Amino acid sequence: MARELVDLLWRDHPAAPTTGARGPRAKVTTSQAVDAAIALADDEGLDAVSVRRLAARLRVTGNALYTHVGSRDDLLVLMADAVRARRPRTPYAVASWRERVQQVAEADLALYAAHPWLLDVTDQRTAFGPGTIAAYDHQLHALDGTGLRDVERDAALTFVSDFVRASARARLPDPHAADMAVVWHAWSARLAQYVGERFALARRVGAAAGEALDGPYDADHAWRFGLARVLDALDALVRAADAAPPR
Repeated sequence: MARELVDLLWRDHPAAPTTGARGPRAKVTTSQAVDAAIALADDEGLDAVSVRRLAARLRVTGNALYTHVGSRDDLLVLMADAVRARRPRTPYAVASWRERVQQVAEADLALYAAHPWLLDVTDQRTAFGPGTIAAYDHQLHALDGTGLRDVERDAALTFVSDFVRASARARLPDPHAADMAVVWHAWSARLAQYVGERFALARRVGAAAGEALDGPYDADHAWRFGLARVLDALDALVRAADAAPPR
């Protein structure tokens, strides 16, 4: 039987309990199983990850694998924490909190690009993992030097993280994306006739945006525009905190 998830997450900590089981040494370790699951998800997506499929890849029985992970849900939490643990956490080299938060956002976006399946791991138990906590601590330091209280600092980071997650999902490969520019140019004139004056504002704005972006949507433009607005919103919060009387 696998250890409890919190103990599996912190399995390398000196205080982590051992199974105490006696017998032949296991063919694979929990970390090896997690690494193999990450590679499988990176190659084929999260749906490909199952205990049975992973056991076959590791050449062990499913029962043997269940001694390392209690369930597929637990395995996904271990995977998510592991990829966060591997992120570099070098000290911030810029003085501006705004630039530091931008670095946080860009690093998160890159993580989702490297591991798109991470977007579908929504189990909140990941918050108890050492990799996730280390990443959280590092990201919180991006707001050092501001007057934000602890709860505000946490909320500000959540605000940024939610924006990045939504942006990363919008950037997932679209099987029709290669054709959209062609479709836009081919259909825009006829679409304007169909829309007519009934939706005049939508027609005018859509045409202007489509011409500027060469299509109905541009992920890079949406990212730059959205991140700037997120930072503007936090700027107002930071200014208000800095101007408040000492607490």
